Amino acid sequence: MSQATMTAPRAVLSRTVVLVSLVVLLVALLAGGLFVGSGDFTVGQAWGALFGEGDPTTLGVIREQRIPRTLLAAVVGAALGVAGAVMQGLTRNPLADPGILGVNAGAYFAMVLGSVLVGATSADYTWWALGGAFAASVLVYFVGSRGVGGASPAKLVLTGVAIASALSGLAFALTMIHPKTFDTIRGLLIGTLDGRGWDQLSSTWLLVLLGSIGALALTGYLNALALGDDRASALGVPVRWVRVGGFVVVTVLCGAATAAVGPITFVGLMVPHAVRMVVGPDHRWMIPLCLVVGPIVLVGSDLIARVATASELPVGMVTAFLGAPVLIWLARREKGSQW
Repeated sequence: MSQATMTAPRAVLSRTVVLVSLVVLLVALLAGGLFVGSGDFTVGQAWGALFGEGDPTTLGVIREQRIPRTLLAAVVGAALGVAGAVMQGLTRNPLADPGILGVNAGAYFAMVLGSVLVGATSADYTWWALGGAFAASVLVYFVGSRGVGGASPAKLVLTGVAIASALSGLAFALTMIHPKTFDTIRGLLIGTLDGRGWDQLSSTWLLVLLGSIGALALTGYLNALALGDDRASALGVPVRWVRVGGFVVVTVLCGAATAAVGPITFVGLMVPHAVRMVVGPDHRWMIPLCLVVGPIVLVGSDLIARVATASELPVGMVTAFLGAPVLIWLARREKGSQW
């Protein structure tokens, strides 16, 4: 038996062990979300409330706040993690991230615009966010691919940061001009899970599921794109349609996530890189693992946000604090490797 034949089953086994271990960690963090947060409840009270036992106050906090908030963090984390992996695969850009490339900012700006123009409410935010995310991703890629060198990683990042800043500034200006819109949407300015409940979860999970299925269907094509467009075409990959499908997947995932909790940055950057360091660049493993690691990162960040200060922090602040050093490290590494 050849060495390669012996190595392949070992690699599959080790990756399976990693996946199972991460699932166990995610379950532990989800359980932690039941017991950590505002309100002085014992472990027994929180556990009993899970099964409908306890006074109305305990039941209200545990079943109407902590449980949907924790589940929503997991769903949004999965959406952002997978979106980041797909975006990096489509653009072959190791610095691609829905937040950095302006997709989340586009979704948020569209939500603000909808609120100003037609009085859109939380029930309508999803569709506005989807349109804004798609428009922003197309704009960033179109502008960033102009000129010498095409859509290089550095140009796309600079273009994305510029457009994200412009859209965020416009959104802030609109909320200042329209106080009613500010009162309606200010909680989503940074990205927060505070006050999010079953309504947001019910309007998000199906879109994230559909987007995740679409991402899983693209895994083989993303592996081919890593070889370059010409080689992928020679292998029979419909490159243009794969990119269109990929951007639709990213739009659905980012739009749903932003509509639910606001723009959250760096999750889509950190998660794919962490997964790639463990299992390598094969998207057939990366995408499923991102579906687990994304929730781990966001649920963990939410638990930190709940206990870091006396008043809860927006989870977007925690992910920015964790992700900024990662971006600096990656930018320096990619510059040194002449990407």
